[in-house]
Amino acid sequence: MRGTHVNGGTEDTQQADGAKAPRRSSWRVGLNRGGIELRHLLRNPKEMFGHLSNVVVAVVVAAVIGGDVSGTSTPMSHLVLAGFAAYLLFQIGLVNLPQILVTEREEGVLLRMRATPGGIPAYLVAKCLLVVAVAIGTLALLLAATALLADGPLPKDPAGWLTLLWVATLGLLAVVPLGAAIGAVLPNPREALALIMLPVMALLFTSGAVSPISSLPAPVQQVVSLFPLKWMAQGLRSALLPDSARAAEPAGSWELPLVALVLTAWAVIGFLLAIPLLRRAARRESGSRLTARHRKAAQSGAAPA
Repeated sequence: MRGTHVNGGTEDTQQADGAKAPRRSSWRVGLNRGGIELRHLLRNPKEMFGHLSNVVVAVVVAAVIGGDVSGTSTPMSHLVLAGFAAYLLFQIGLVNLPQILVTEREEGVLLRMRATPGGIPAYLVAKCLLVVAVAIGTLALLLAATALLADGPLPKDPAGWLTLLWVATLGLLAVVPLGAAIGAVLPNPREALALIMLPVMALLFTSGAVSPISSLPAPVQQVVSLFPLKWMAQGLRSALLPDSARAAEPAGSWELPLVALVLTAWAVIGFLLAIPLLRRAARRESGSRLTARHRKAAQSGAAPA
């Protein structure tokens, strides 16, 4: 009986070690997968053009907009560029990522990930790496291009660069998991864009990204303060604009501690939602569901997702 007990204990230990191994390798597998997807993106001219077009739009906007922000000597183009930079980060995490997830779910990627030990966490790590790399690259290119071609704003000192870094990082942490959670519940790629873009565009025009937020009605300011874009834009303005531009802020200051607090809260909410919703979406996937979706798409005249 003693031998049986020892063998059983050994088997339990081996099973526990086997369960831990996929968890330990999820990060490594996810990083490798994310690196492969990033290389594929860089070699895809159509995908790259979509991101580069945002930079072109920013340069044109900076060249066209004139005048100063009311009550300050800050060019209005600089305020809009800071807001546009925040919107790009917001869009990549909250629009592009859900579309990618819904499309790949329709293609059966989640179904394959479900059958792989540690597949869902590795999948989420890969997507986060891809989105963060694209967002940081696009932001860097936007700031460099507008500074060189349209006298766009850049941080004036090391403190400004540090603020730019932590606001961009926290902003991405706030929206990428949230985008993953949204992508897990959206119905299909054809409806995803329509369902996401309307609220996103509403936030763009009411969060101070394209005009001073102090010019908006107080109830609107209170509502948009609940969402991360307002705080991302405010944080980037603090990094890119001179201190005199604080006069255009509702509180008369950049409120950086509150920026950090709100973005951190959204990051926590997003992470708490993303993994359970992705696992739920993966559990609901099956070969029969995938076949039925493809058949329905074919009958409606659309190409299978």
